[in-house]
Parts: sequence; C-alpha cells; structure tokens
Amino acid sequence: MKLVILDGHALNPGDLSYDVFKEFGTLEYYERTPANLTAERMRDADIVFLNKVQITKEILLQCPKLKYIGVFATGYNVIDTAAARERGITVTNIPAYSTMAVAQATFALLLELTNGVHAHNQSVQNGDWVKSPDFCYWTHPLTELLDKTFGIVGFGSIGQAVAKIANALGMKVIAYSRTAKKIEDFSKDNFTVKSVSLDELLQRSDIVSLHCPLTADNKGMINQAALAKMKDGAILLNTARGPLIDEAAVRTALESKKLFGFGADVLSQEPMSADCPLLGAPNCVITPHVAWAAKETRERLLGIAVDNLRRFLAGQPVNVVN
Repeated sequence: MKLVILDGHALNPGDLSYDVFKEFGTLEYYERTPANLTAERMRDADIVFLNKVQITKEILLQCPKLKYIGVFATGYNVIDTAAARERGITVTNIPAYSTMAVAQATFALLLELTNGVHAHNQSVQNGDWVKSPDFCYWTHPLTELLDKTFGIVGFGSIGQAVAKIANALGMKVIAYSRTAKKIEDFSKDNFTVKSVSLDELLQRSDIVSLHCPLTADNKGMINQAALAKMKDGAILLNTARGPLIDEAAVRTALESKKLFGFGADVLSQEPMSADCPLLGAPNCVITPHVAWAAKETRERLLGIAVDNLRRFLAGQPVNVVN
C-alpha cells in the first residue's frame, strides 16, 4: 500500500516524525506540492494525506487506486468531497484537536489589544522607560475587561472554551448560534450564557469573537452594515475563517475608530496578499494562522490522523466528512 503526504511541512517542520505511518505501507513525503504536481504525486497512491492542497474532481479522476484522503486539519473545503464520495473515496478530518489552543490564541490577541504587552515591551527595550520622568507610562489606552460584554458567534467546542475564559475574566458572555440548544445545554452545566440574535450580539458586545464555520450563507458576514451595528470602540476578533470578514470594511472601521481594535489569526487569502487591506491598518494585530501550531497541539493532531487511518483500514471509519 502506498501512502503520500502532499504538504507535510506545516504540521511537521522538523520537530515531529511521520515514521508512524510506515506501519501501513510505503510512505512518500513532500513538504509542499504545487497545483501542477498534485495529480502526478497522487496518481498511484492508495492513501493521501494533506493540509491545504486543493483536490478537485479532475484530480480524483486521475487517481484510480485512491481509497482514502486524510486531512491534517478540521476544515476540509479544499477537497471536492462530493466527487470523492462518488468514487468511493473516504475523506476524514481532525475535529476538536485544537480547541484549547485556539481559545488561548483568541485571548492572546485580545490581551495584546487591551494591554499592549508587546508594544510596551518594545518601548521599554528602546529605552523609553530609562528616559521617563515618571515611574510609569503607557503608549496607548489600556482596557480592563471586567464587566465587559463578550459576544461569541458560533458556539461549538471552541466557542464554549472561549466562553469559560471570558467568564473567568469577569466578563458577561452572550452568544449567537444557529443551534440555540447548544447554548442552553452549556448554561445548564456551567454558567449562564444568554442566547441572542446576531443583530443583538453586535449591538451589545464590547468584544465580538468569531468561532463559526465558513458557509455560503455567512461569507463576508462582518461587513460595513454589520460593523455599523456594533458599539463605537468595540473590539473584533477572528480565529475562525478569514472570509467571514470584509477586510476593507474592517480597515475603514479601524481608521474611523468605529472599532478600537481588530485581532485575527486568519485572513481571506493565505499567505497574506501584498494588497490586503489590513496590512498596516491601525490597532490591528494579525498572526499568520498559528493558533493551532503549538507542538502539543500538532502532536495531538498527528495522533488522531494515525488513528483515523487505522480505523478506516479496520472497516470502522471515524471522523468521515463525506
């Protein structure tokens, strides 16, 4: 049996090992695969693993032996899953592996915007404190989170983890979900999170944090109209999917100070394009899609990927998305 890893560098830049897959057959590894080589590298594979390589129907038609595609991620929109199903190819993903890592990253972004740890450290390292006539100073306004209203859009496992951290910091938590029962069930076992409409959440929240999947219906949901409904000086966070945001509208809101700040780990185009409206935007903190990238988190992902394959080969597939 031949296994091919098409773009293994992101998951394993050298601190993990893909040798765990060798028990299943011959392993062929590529750090990255350009679009023009995808079909060629998959053509005689039985099993393929990938992260962000696009797999179209046309590519699948050139892979007669292919039985299984394992995605090294939760999102699987890079694959034509309907075409895979038609050809009897099982596609699996890795759900819930990064819940706490993404929740942690969400608050790293928020606290950078409210406390400016990096900016203040840079000022100190530049010698500003040495020259200060006072025992303290700050480079921009600081914000206390106690009693602020934290609005969560999407209330799956990550949204729920974020709710717990917001509550621990003394914030009032409200949430919008297409499945309001998730919020009700959570409130029975934890603390009360009020279920509200999206409009009410935008209007009431001091911080709006996105944790929903990307669908055809919500692409660009945070646009000029949505931003207009938000409080003046609110903070917007996105650790979900980049296309949920109209990036030009967010830049305008930052420049006008409608938004106090914007923090994101995802963009509509990744890698970031040179003409991205958010490049150089004021009070804008962006990390390069690294919320999932702690070593512990990646080790967990790799372990689930191996287990997914083992269960598929045993005739008991799990985490199937098609």
